[in-house]
Amino acid sequence: MNTVRVPASSANLGPGFDALALALGLHLECAFGRADRLRIQVSGRDHDLISTDETNLIWRTAAGAARAAGAEMPPLEIEIRNEIPVGKGLGSSAAALVAALAITDHVLNLGWPRARILDEASRLEGHPDNVAACVLGSIVVTATGCNSKIQAVRLPMPNGFRVAAVVPNYQLPTKKMRAVLPAGYSNADAIFNLQRAALLVAALATGNRDAFPTALEDRLHQPYRAAVVPGLEEILALRAPGLLGCALSGAGPAVLVFFERGAERAAELVRQIFDRQGPGAEIFMVPVEPEGYTIT
Repeated sequence: MNTVRVPASSANLGPGFDALALALGLHLECAFGRADRLRIQVSGRDHDLISTDETNLIWRTAAGAARAAGAEMPPLEIEIRNEIPVGKGLGSSAAALVAALAITDHVLNLGWPRARILDEASRLEGHPDNVAACVLGSIVVTATGCNSKIQAVRLPMPNGFRVAAVVPNYQLPTKKMRAVLPAGYSNADAIFNLQRAALLVAALATGNRDAFPTALEDRLHQPYRAAVVPGLEEILALRAPGLLGCALSGAGPAVLVFFERGAERAAELVRQIFDRQGPGAEIFMVPVEPEGYTIT
C-alpha cells in the first residue's frame, strides 16, 4: 500500500476571487493498492458523507483520468482517512481530486509532473486556486493562461502571521453559493478588488501588518454571500487587538481568520458570532501547510 496525503485549502482570501488560496494543516489521506475488486473504507471526519462504492469521488476521478490517458484503472483497495470538513469551504473536493490524480499517476506509472496534476485538477474543479494550494502548499497566487495552462506562484506565510478556520455546523453547496453572485460588476467594484488583491499579495510577501484589514476587503463575492451565511457581515466588520481581518473561506460557510502571533482569541470572537446565529461553530487552530500533496 502507498499513501497520498493532501492538505485542506482556503480560497479567495477576501479580494482574490478564484485567484488566491492557502493550504491548511488538515489532511485527506488515502492508502491505496491493487486488489482483486474495488474496496473503499472511510474513517475520520464526515466519514458518513463519503461513499464507499463506485460513486466515490476519488475512485470516479481516478477511473476517468485513466480513461482519458488511454488506460484502465485496475481495481484498488482504498483506505480513506479524512480530517477535512466536507462541504464547508475548506477544499474537501479539491483535495479529493488531487488525491485521485496522484493515485492515477502512481498506479499507472504515467510520470506526470506536479504541473500536469495541477492542470488536470484545475480543469476538473473549474478554477485553480484550491487545487494549486493542494499541489504546492503554502500561499498560492494563480491564473489560467490562454492555453489553459495554470500559472501558480507560491509564497511562504509571513513570520508572525497566523490563521484559524472557524467552521459553522452546516453545509453550503458551492453551486448554490456561486448562483447568488451577479452576472457582472461595475468598473468601481472591479478596481476596488484589483487594488486590494494586489495589496494583499504584497502584504503577504513582505509581512506588512499595516495593510490589514484593508487588504482583505472585497466587493465581488462576500457581500452577496453574506445573505446566506448568517453573521458573516458582522464577522467581516470585526476589529480586535491582533486581529488582521477575516475572509469567507472559499464559498463558505467557514471563515478564515488572520491574526498576529499571540492573538488566538480572535478566532473565539468569530465563533461567538456564529453561536449567536444558532447552529454554532468549531475552531480549527491550524498552521498554513508548507507542503503540497505527498505520496509515500
